[in-house]
Formats: sequence, structure tokens, C-alpha cells
Amino acid sequence: MRVNLKTFLLVILVSCLFACKKDSPAPLPPVVNPPVNPPGQGISLPQVDDDMNNFVAKYQLPGVSIAIVKGGKLVYAKGYGLADKETLTNVDTSSLFRIASLSKWITSTAIMKLVQEGNFTVNDKVFGTGAILGNTYGTQPYGPNITNITVNDLLHHTAGGWGNSSNDPMFSSPELNADDHISWVLNSVPLINQPGAVLDYSNVGFSILCRIIEKISGKPYEQYVRENIFKPAGIKNMQIGTSALSGRKPNEVKYYGIGTANPYGYHANAITRLGGVGGWIASPIDLMRFLVRVDGFDTVSDILTPQTLNIMSAKTANSGNYACGFLVSNNGNWYHGGTLTGTRAWMVKTTTGFSWAILINTSASGNLNTDLDKLIWPAVNNASTPWPTKDLFYP
Repeated sequence: MRVNLKTFLLVILVSCLFACKKDSPAPLPPVVNPPVNPPGQGISLPQVDDDMNNFVAKYQLPGVSIAIVKGGKLVYAKGYGLADKETLTNVDTSSLFRIASLSKWITSTAIMKLVQEGNFTVNDKVFGTGAILGNTYGTQPYGPNITNITVNDLLHHTAGGWGNSSNDPMFSSPELNADDHISWVLNSVPLINQPGAVLDYSNVGFSILCRIIEKISGKPYEQYVRENIFKPAGIKNMQIGTSALSGRKPNEVKYYGIGTANPYGYHANAITRLGGVGGWIASPIDLMRFLVRVDGFDTVSDILTPQTLNIMSAKTANSGNYACGFLVSNNGNWYHGGTLTGTRAWMVKTTTGFSWAILINTSASGNLNTDLDKLIWPAVNNASTPWPTKDLFYP
């Protein structure tokens, strides 16, 4: 049977009307906070890309990921190079990296939230009868000065020892869990200075802060941070990493050492035990979601009050540029880095409303750290950089 064109079009129109009637299935709801488009599908700014590409080429980096915030909005996010050289998998904006000591910024925020809620003050003592952790760890009587350590001393790396200047004990006795390791340190590694007197960057100090969070909250460290810091910030993918390549998480990059250095050579317990000291993995976008909630600007509501942030960002007479979990430059910018074998991480918050994070899946070599510090500044200081007005947190 022959059907003319008008009849055919009429049949199609009627079919479409019936398909769209009210009892048709409702459309799916929109995705909330979808990931930012991977590189090649988003914006590209020469003011950023040129410097980043030169940096990657100069140091022959496997992969790098960055995110930049301006005025509380995510204005740039991009991956460069490879997440996995063996499978030729590209880094994209959802790739997860070890962030090493940037974890301390997160732990400090968790401590400050508990302070803000009135659970203790930064001047409270940590060890000994009546102190926050009491006599739970180590053997009594404690060695000299241990019962004089305050929360503030731990936050500012002025506890009196257990630091980088004396063979960082954080990586000693790796077979011990976090609790037993603190007891071992208290019993075996005496303090060399009075608390509060000398700056000595201490991973052990932040491990003790993690135990304070667990004691006061009654929850495992990771659970408390997820519920009270990450959930309000809209962060879903950050987690504590593992030491072994076989424990690599979904979307986590592969790490590459320099020369014979093995990024998977840590003791099986090491990265997990680091936890809030240096064990988190994240994307730069995750880190920016975190930072806009604790930056002191009024563009996005903060998790901490201005008064608490003032305590968190204050230096002491003997802490150099160290505030609580990060450094503060003489002109007021906040910054910190992170290093593990096969990892270099960097995060900055400026007084002008910009913030950024840069994560790399290999170790620093040559002048990499100096050049890393110089990245992004030319773009943010260039008034003609055409930053997008759309918030890429919500593309």
C-alpha cells in the first residue's frame, strides 16, 4: 500500500504526541555537582596552560592536576599528562592523588571544629592526669616535659621534639598501629626541648592530634572528618590511601619515584597509619571544595567562625611561619606542601581571593619546588586573564 508524504508526517506527529502525554515516565532528575569536564572538553587559558605545559616538560612529569578558585568559584580545573604510564591513562579532573602533608590542614580544621564547639581549648594539656588524653598512652611516669605539651604546641610543631631534625619517628616501628606507635614514641623518644620553645616539624604531633579527635568525638578519625568537614563541603571522594600498588583506589593515579626510589616501598601499614598526618588522597577539586569552606572569605559560608579561623591562622612567637596545619607568609597568604616518595602536593590561599591546588604523581627533583611555588601566580596577578564567570563547581 502506498502512503503519501502528508499521511506519513501526520502519523509521526500523532505518535510523538502520545509518547509525550502526561502519564509518560518523568525525566530523570539532574545530576547534582557532576564532575568538572575532563581536559579537552573544558576551557583552556594560555595564561595557565603555557606555564603548566612548560613545567611538565621541564621536569618530565608523568602527570599533574590543578584546580583554581577565584572569589569562591571554581574557575579552572585541568589534568596534564598521564595517571598511569603503563596503560596510557590520562590524568583528568577526577583523578585522585596522595596529598601527603596537606592532610595536616584537614586535621587542623577538625581540631578547630571541636575547639569551636567548646570541647577543649588550644591551651589545654594533652598528656597526664586531667589532660585530654590522660594516661592512655605510654608508661607513667612520663619523661621530662611530656605533660607540659598543649594542643597549641602540637598544631604549631613546637611540642619539643619528635620532628624532622631528629630522624622523624613517625616512620619508625612501622609494624605498630597508630595507638601503639604513640605509646612507643612516648616511652622511647625523649623530648629535646621545652614545649613551645622551638620549631621542629613533627608528623608525630599530628598523629597525636588525630587521637584527640577520636577521643573527644568518640568516632574513628576518618569518620569524624567525613561527617563534619567533608560532608558540609560537598566532598565525596576523599579517603585514606594505602601503601601497596595492589591497594590503589578507583580513579587513583599511579605513582613514580625518582631513580630507584619506590613509591610503593612503604611498610604495608605506613600510609594508613599516617591517616590525618599524610594519608589522604584527593583531587585538586576536592581540596578546593575544602578550602573555600575554611578560607575566611564571605563568598562561601565557612565551617569555622571568624574567631576560630583567627586562632587557626595565628603564628606563635617560636613557630616561624607555621600556623595550625599550614604556613602563613609575611603578606598573609596561606600555603603548604606535601611530599611522599612519588608524590608532590601544593596548596595556596591568597589574600586577594584566589586559591589553588597542584598535585603531581612523582617526587620533586632539581628546582621543582621553587618552580612549583611560582606557578599560577602570573595568571592570577594578570588583570587580563579571562577567568570564566561560571562556577565550575556546578557546571
